[in-house]
Amino acid sequence: MTEVIAVAVITFLAVISPGADFAMVVRNSYLYGRPTGLFAAAGVAAGVLVHVSYTMLGVGLLIASSAELFTVIKLAGAAYLVWIGIRTFRARTEVAVDLEEKGGLTPFGALRSGFLTNVLNPKTTLFVVSTFTQVVGPGTPVWQQAGYGLFMSAAHLGWFGAVALFFSNSRLRDRMLKAQKALNRAIGSVLVGLGVGLGFAR
Repeated sequence: MTEVIAVAVITFLAVISPGADFAMVVRNSYLYGRPTGLFAAAGVAAGVLVHVSYTMLGVGLLIASSAELFTVIKLAGAAYLVWIGIRTFRARTEVAVDLEEKGGLTPFGALRSGFLTNVLNPKTTLFVVSTFTQVVGPGTPVWQQAGYGLFMSAAHLGWFGAVALFFSNSRLRDRMLKAQKALNRAIGSVLVGLGVGLGFAR
């Protein structure tokens, strides 16, 4: 149960933290409408599965080859959560959203933009790796790890699907963007606490 809670909390914070995925979905939704935004959100969710797949393979190999090395990676993951938490808390600039019209997007184009934005986003890579190294151990079954991965993907789809619905309305978009500073501070504080707690956990 502790593992499940840790995965849920870290995933939730990673998803709602404003970043490249957020800016891309907001842009597509605002410029081209809800269907385009929803396809972009689906692309983001598909990208998460790529990160999960190579992370599961890598973590499994680490556990099998060297428990000591896995522990080092685990501590590095905890340190990353603290570091990104501090950076998020101190962030003052708002996420830049390019709202310049550059032609329409087909459903496939929107899906591809979401997928590539997520797959090429190092922030997502580090969050997925950090999460898995904190909650996956030698006794964690592969089916349970796969369940964590599917949950991460579903969480991204749910959140960014909501973003697509929400930001189709320009007034709501402006209000949400203005709340970024408070959101960053809340997310940063929780991430620092999680990183410290998981780093000392055995």
